[in-house]
Amino acid sequence: MREYLLTLFTTAAVTYLLTAPVRKFAIVAGAMPPVRARDVHREPTPRLGGIALFGGLCAGLLMASHLTHLTTVFDNGSDVKALLSGAGIMWVLGVLDDKWGVDALVKMGGQMVAAGVMVWQGLTVISIPVPGVGSVSVTPMQGTLISVLLVVIMVNAVNFIDGLDGLAAGMVCIAAMAFFLYSYRLLFGYSIEDAAPATLFTAVLIGMCLGFLPHNLHPARIFMGDSGSMLLGLMLAVAAISITGRVNPDLIIEQTGSQREAVHTLVPIYIPLLLPLTVIALPLADLLLAVVRRTWAGKSPFAADKQHLHHRLLEIGHSHSRAVLIMYFWAALFAFSTVAFSVTDIGRVVVLIGAGLCLLGIVVLLLPRFRPRTPKALQPLVPPRYRDSDDGEGVAEGAAEGPVGGVGRLSPEDEDLLQRLGSGASAAGHRSGTRGGTDG
Repeated sequence: MREYLLTLFTTAAVTYLLTAPVRKFAIVAGAMPPVRARDVHREPTPRLGGIALFGGLCAGLLMASHLTHLTTVFDNGSDVKALLSGAGIMWVLGVLDDKWGVDALVKMGGQMVAAGVMVWQGLTVISIPVPGVGSVSVTPMQGTLISVLLVVIMVNAVNFIDGLDGLAAGMVCIAAMAFFLYSYRLLFGYSIEDAAPATLFTAVLIGMCLGFLPHNLHPARIFMGDSGSMLLGLMLAVAAISITGRVNPDLIIEQTGSQREAVHTLVPIYIPLLLPLTVIALPLADLLLAVVRRTWAGKSPFAADKQHLHHRLLEIGHSHSRAVLIMYFWAALFAFSTVAFSVTDIGRVVVLIGAGLCLLGIVVLLLPRFRPRTPKALQPLVPPRYRDSDDGEGVAEGAAEGPVGGVGRLSPEDEDLLQRLGSGASAAGHRSGTRGGTDG
């Protein structure tokens, strides 16, 4: 565990330190498109945060390659090389989209190319575990189709929720934490060596998100853009592919002593791809609803709109911060409930606790205008937005954020830089209206 934590902290530190200079670079490069009607921020904000995330990814893998117990991931397979190849293609595609804009169909083609390169290097689904049957081998063509489909779904699901400050990074971080706990248990609890790549990849992914979040929380000073959201989605897909279809249920049966216990242990992966899909249940639901909604209206499935789940939370009266926290809550509930059900024999208790938390989430969801008051004695200790306003009515958060949330103000140095270079909106020019949801 110590080596995974060291890799995680290294990734987080490098990502955090890189984000500030990347922000300056994004301003100089003009990667600050004008505010669109569907955006919830009010001023042009630098993008290209994916550059810092990619730097953190490389730093984390470099650190892991020098740690004794993690070198087996690099020596015994090609998963790391496949990840870097696919991530590099996806990252370049995202950077181009953040700066100049790329047509939605071109982006999907690039996503499929990145997935195909990884499959060509051996990162593919080999078999699918089926309850009562065991591992069912798939043909190379079937494995390729499943792997490419998983990459495209994951990438676009994360891209679709990238619409509020800190939303995508936080939800991916939650999903990665749940995935890490599950793969770590398979690796050290059942000695399943095939779970080692997924354990490493999710540890690095957690570090990337934690390092970027301080810059991206509301009000965000930089957005990750497509260069970041597609990279995070790709890493989730790679973790899923590297463990799904490679874990042999027979190995679990040998250690648990019975088919029944083995089935219970493997619940999240016995139904193909269940765990990786449950950890992004909300983004996936948002993606499917968007496709149905746009198709029903006679529009392209890739046509952008302002009807995503996070937009609807703002419309019913939730503040920016509360909408993000609600999405965090539901993501954690789905992800960790699935993992908890797989690691405990008291499944009924897990279901009851999950139902109680669902009820709590629904109550919070239906109280958008509830503003907790901070006692006067504690107000100096809390952020300004949680303090009472001067007239004693409401709190500063509701007044400052309103239905669309606050904005990240530029520093005097950035303002001076923009005056000398021109606004990010004019530098970036008009962008295509077909892109998916982006942070902000």
